Amino acid sequence: MIRFLLRFIGLCLLATAFVFLVYDGERSIVNQHATYTDLEQGWALIDQDHLTLTENWLKLKMAWAWDPYFQKLFEIPIWAILAVAAMILILLGRKKRPLIGYARN
Repeated sequence: MIRFLLRFIGLCLLATAFVFLVYDGERSIVNQHATYTDLEQGWALIDQDHLTLTENWLKLKMAWAWDPYFQKLFEIPIWAILAVAAMILILLGRKKRPLIGYARN
């Protein structure tokens, strides 16, 4: 049951990543230069208040990591982050490979 849930969520995230990739591709064609939706813009589309709370919390608790690490993380395209998260969930939800030469009881 857990494997199914992990694979299902992973496939939903992969489909969402594909939607954002197509959206960014369409915007790039219209604008005639490469543009992408970064994590901050995508998160702001969903819930601006929670994004602000998270950024303020990170700045307060982890000020040493905000500028060099977390700020760069918020600039990564959202489709790339969703695709990586989807791959991890799909890999966690896959079936175990059968052992060759060993009998399982």
